[in-house]
Amino acid sequence: MRAIVHLLRREPRARRFFAVHAQSSLGTGAGYAALLLLAYGRWHSPLAISLVLAADLVPSMALGPLFGAAADRWSRRRCMVTADVLRAVAFLGLPFVHGIGATVALALVAGAGTGLFGPAALASLPSLVERRRVAAANGLFAAVADLGWALGPALAALGLLFAGPDLIVAANGLTFAVSAAVLARLRFGDAPTRPAPARRPSLLRETREGLRASARLPGVPVVLAASTGVLLFAGMFNVAELPYASGTLGVGDSGFALLLAAFALGMAGGSLAGVSGRAIRARYLTGLCLVAVGFAGAAAAPALGTALLAFTLAGRGNGLVVVHERLLIQEQAPDAVLGRVFGVKDALTAWAFAVALLAGAPLVALLGARGTVAVSAAGAAVVAALAATAMIRPRPSAGRLGIGPA
Repeated sequence: MRAIVHLLRREPRARRFFAVHAQSSLGTGAGYAALLLLAYGRWHSPLAISLVLAADLVPSMALGPLFGAAADRWSRRRCMVTADVLRAVAFLGLPFVHGIGATVALALVAGAGTGLFGPAALASLPSLVERRRVAAANGLFAAVADLGWALGPALAALGLLFAGPDLIVAANGLTFAVSAAVLARLRFGDAPTRPAPARRPSLLRETREGLRASARLPGVPVVLAASTGVLLFAGMFNVAELPYASGTLGVGDSGFALLLAAFALGMAGGSLAGVSGRAIRARYLTGLCLVAVGFAGAAAAPALGTALLAFTLAGRGNGLVVVHERLLIQEQAPDAVLGRVFGVKDALTAWAFAVALLAGAPLVALLGARGTVAVSAAGAAVVAALAATAMIRPRPSAGRLGIGPA
């Protein structure tokens, strides 16, 4: 925590950035719950929820590398502001449209904003603070987002006592408008500097270059593959959570909420554990192992108490993975392609989660909730073992791969 305190004391731009990140993260957590309620109220079918969830993933699945190329081509701060404006317009517009079609269309606009914001923000963090505080900035960025997902739904539940989901969704839109206004006045996130060619390549060509760089940068393919793999099994774990809580443990809705809170708080703790920036690879691998151990503990847990410990452990591992994968990418990727590498990571993340959503339900039907959790544990363990094997091998230099400095 000392590194976070120093960061906020010594970096005035970071204080403003993380203040608006905190309020928009709380809005995101609350708005997510309200959006699902709004969609279900407009079309009383589980398919309404599936469509809204898909709308959040599809832009990154289809355009993640392109969003990253935009963050490398133009001002990253302006990309973030544009992303927040898109999300503000989408959420502020939702209360004024009717029918599931318009609702999903605006959810797609919000998903596009999220897809653009992620690569631009992560590529901008090293320019926001002094180099020695980059790890603390990454840890705080992830922890604030995690706490938003943990506390936002509780705020939504409180708000629903006094207003409908449409007002909560609109309030979320206001948080993005505030974020856009503040970020527009911060000095950070300039476009990467590079020699001006006689003719600048097209955005699509730069997107393809980003894909090639992501596959060739030393150590980066291993991180992308391992993080994608563990998220695939974490997504299956997410699908099994509700039947696991209600059927396997028999703890009902309140127990399910406690399990989700334990996982989210564990994630926040894992994110904050990455603020020192030391032993990045070791802590990344530790995170992968903790996810597997936590899932295994949940598969074997006989009651709610032990399940809460297992969920907290898995969440902590998840938080360690998220922060240290970002630090590893920032360490290895030149600034000129950093946004594109994060765009590729976001695309892989979205595809992994989509596949997990599709595969998780049949697995629960076939193996039961506890069996699906056990499969998730075994899969995460395999990913951790393969990642450890790959990371201890000698890594070729960027020069031998034909990738020079930006």
